[in-house]
Amino acid sequence: MDLRERIAGGLGGFVLFGLTPPRQAMPLEEVQRIADLTLKRLEAIDIDGLVIYDIDDESDRNSGARPFPYLPTMDPADFYTHHLDAWDKPVIVYRSVGKYPQASIRDWLLKQDPQRVLSVFVGAPTRNRSVMTDLRSAQGVWRSTRPELLLGGVAIPERHASNGQEHLRLNAKQVNGCSFFVSQVVYDVNASKDLVSDYFYTCRERAIAPVPFVFTLSVCGSLRTLEFLQWLGVVIPKWMQNDIANSGDTLTTSYEQCLATAEELTQFCLRLGMPFGFNVESVSNRREEIEASVDLAAQLSHQRNKD
Repeated sequence: MDLRERIAGGLGGFVLFGLTPPRQAMPLEEVQRIADLTLKRLEAIDIDGLVIYDIDDESDRNSGARPFPYLPTMDPADFYTHHLDAWDKPVIVYRSVGKYPQASIRDWLLKQDPQRVLSVFVGAPTRNRSVMTDLRSAQGVWRSTRPELLLGGVAIPERHASNGQEHLRLNAKQVNGCSFFVSQVVYDVNASKDLVSDYFYTCRERAIAPVPFVFTLSVCGSLRTLEFLQWLGVVIPKWMQNDIANSGDTLTTSYEQCLATAEELTQFCLRLGMPFGFNVESVSNRREEIEASVDLAAQLSHQRNKD
C-alpha cells in the first residue's frame, strides 16, 4: 500500500522526508538545480512520500532573536508543481492558511489529485495574528471542496507538556476531518509519549480509532542549529543539550540521539497499538546536516523494512 492507502486505512509504518522550499528571490534555474539535487539524494532511499513545508514568519510568537534570518520562501504548492514533477510518490503539502484567502485555498484544492497529494493545514502562530483565513474556515473549505484529499493536522508535544490539553485538540481536529497528525520536531521523547498516550486512551474512551501519528526528527549539526530549534519551540532536555554541546562532534551525537528517540517511540507505539510513522527534516540548509538527514531517513526506512 502507498502512503495514502496506509493513512486512509488508519495504518502506520511509513517514512517521510521533509523539505523547505527555496527562497522566493532565488532564480528559477537555481531552484530547479536544488530540486534535482534533492531528488537525486532521495532516489536510493525507500521512503513513502515527501513533506513540503509552508514557511511563515513566527517572530510574533517568539520575540527573541532569530538565530537564522527569516527569508520568504516559495509557495510549497508551486515548488511541487513546477520543480518536483519527477517525484512519483505522494506528497504532503503544508498550507499556512492564514496567508491565503478562502478562494485561493479552494482553487488549490480543486486542482489537486487526491491520489497523489495530501495536505496539512496550519493555523496562525498566535491568536493575535491578522489572517485572511482562519483554520476552522479553511477546514470548512476543504470539506465542501475536496474531502477526499486526506487532511492532516499539527501536533505539538511541548504544548501538551505545558497545558495537558493537546490530546483534546487532536481529538477535535480528528472530528473536523484530520486523518493523520504530524508533530513538531521531537527531542523530548517523554513529552511525545505523554501526548500519544493521552490521545490514544481518549480515543478508546470515545470508541473511535486513533489516526496515524507522524513523529518529526531533525539532526542538529551546530550550536546555532540547536539555538534555532529552541527558538522554534522545540524543547531539548538539558542533559541532551549538554551532550550535544560538549561532544566534540555535534552532528554525530544528534544523529545517534535521533535514532535512539525513533527506537523508543517505535517500541512504545507498537506496545500501545498506536499507528505511527516518521518524518525526517533538516532545519538547516548546511550540506552536512541535509546529508545526515537523508542518511537518517535511509536508516529508518531500512529498519522499517527489516521489521
